[in-house]
Amino acid sequence: MSTTERRQKVVKSHPRLSLVQQYIILNIHRSGLYYKPKSESPLNLRIMKDIDVQFLEHPYYGVERMTDFLNLDLGYHVNVKRIRRLYKVMGLQTIYRKPKTTIRDPKSYKFPYLLKDLVIERPNQLWQTDITYIPMFRGFMYMNAIIDVYSRKILNWSISNSMDKE
Repeated sequence: MSTTERRQKVVKSHPRLSLVQQYIILNIHRSGLYYKPKSESPLNLRIMKDIDVQFLEHPYYGVERMTDFLNLDLGYHVNVKRIRRLYKVMGLQTIYRKPKTTIRDPKSYKFPYLLKDLVIERPNQLWQTDITYIPMFRGFMYMNAIIDVYSRKILNWSISNSMDKE
């Protein structure tokens, strides 16, 4: 049951249960009964209408680009935080190309998986390596780890700011 439904079940003039007892039973805060949510201001409604018109034509406009459009082209004085909140209220999500990190060449040889039927039953029988991208303030750091498959123990690792053979 949602909080709104529980708030609606409170009876202010109940013959046997006080308001405090009803709040405890329904597990809601007392201040929630008196809270009346505000609707959007007329300015925000006008901005949302303009966002909707522009977003239908350009669904790839993100928050910052839409902010620039509203400020420069339509003459509003709004910041990124307001537009981000309005995007969330309107349920808008920009359409953009997803990054293609792995692109296979269809002509290249596809190596068979040699470990398909291998039963791993002791330590140091099989090692695997893995490269992890760690996002930093500017760019990425790359961590390479060598793992024993049987014990899941990390045997060695290194970290670098460039991905090369070394």
